[in-house]
Amino acid sequence: MAMQLQPVPGDPPVWRGRTDIGERGDTRRLFNVVREIDLRTEAAAGGAPVLLGFACDAGVKRNQGRVGAAQGPRAIRQALANLPAHEIACLFDAGNITCDGDDLETAQTALAVAVHRQLDAGAQPVILGGGHEIAWGTWQGLRAHLDTHEDRSRVLILNLDAHFDLRTARPGTSGTPFDQIAQACEAAGLPFDYACLGVSRLSNTASLFERARALKVTYVEDTEMQDRHLDARLTQIDALIAGVSHVYLTIDLDVLPAPVMPGVSAPAAYGVPISVVEAIVSHVRRSGKLRVADLAEYNPRFDPQGAGARVAARLAYRLL
Repeated sequence: MAMQLQPVPGDPPVWRGRTDIGERGDTRRLFNVVREIDLRTEAAAGGAPVLLGFACDAGVKRNQGRVGAAQGPRAIRQALANLPAHEIACLFDAGNITCDGDDLETAQTALAVAVHRQLDAGAQPVILGGGHEIAWGTWQGLRAHLDTHEDRSRVLILNLDAHFDLRTARPGTSGTPFDQIAQACEAAGLPFDYACLGVSRLSNTASLFERARALKVTYVEDTEMQDRHLDARLTQIDALIAGVSHVYLTIDLDVLPAPVMPGVSAPAAYGVPISVVEAIVSHVRRSGKLRVADLAEYNPRFDPQGAGARVAARLAYRLL
C-alpha cells in the first residue's frame, strides 16, 4: 500500500464539549481556546503549546505488536477537548502527519520537519502518537532545531517506558528508536544521554539489558518506580537534568499498569502508578529545560470504555 502524508488541520468535530451557559466565572474548556493551524505553512506563537499528531501503526506492525495506535491522536484530542482550560489561554493544534502503509521513514522525516518548524518559532510541541517509532521523528526534529542554532550542548532523552526500545534490527520499528538515536549521536560525535525509567525485567530480554549497559543507559526498573520511591526518583532526575541543557521527554503509555492503561500494544502486568508518572512529568516541565515531549502507544482499539484516553489526556494536559 502506498504511503500518504496528510498534514491536515485537526478534525473540527474533535474539538467540542460542554458549554456552561449561565454559570459565573471562567467556564472555558480546551475546545474554547484551541486554534487550528496548518503544519505545512504555520507555526504556533512563541512560547505557546502546540499539539501535533503522528497517526502511525507501521512501527508497531513491524515490531509484531497490536496495531491501532494510528487512531490514538484523535481519541486523545477528544478526551482533551472537554477539560477546563484553567491557565491555558491558547492552545494550537497543527493536525496530524499520517503514515498510510509501510513508508514509516518518510512519515518520520515529515514529523521531524514539523517539530523543527514549531521549535524554530519558539513553540512548545507536544506530539501525540502513534507507536513509539514517534521518538525517532521527534528527536530528529529537535536535533535539526539545535543544529540550526549550532547548539551542540547535551540533551537528556528521558523515556518513561516498560521497554528500552534499543533493538538493533533494521529497518526501524517501534522497538528501535533509541538505538537509532544512539547511532546518530555516535555518527555526529554527540553524547547519548538516555535514561529509561519504568523498565520491566520481564518485558526485555537479556540482550536488551546488555545493549543498555553497553550504551551506558541510566535505567530504573518498575519495581523501583512506586509511590514510595518518588522522592528518590525526583532527586535522580534532578541530577540528570543538571548535567544537560535540554530535555526531550517521551512517555510510552505502556509504562502504566494495565488496569489504568489497557489501550496499548503491550499492557503492563505491574507498571508504574499514574501518580508517579504525573509527578515526574510536572517536575520535568518545571525544570525549564523541557523542549519537546511526546506520548506514544495509545491504542483506542483496546480501550472500549475510553479510560485510557482520559489518562493520556491528563498527562498531555500536564505537558501543556
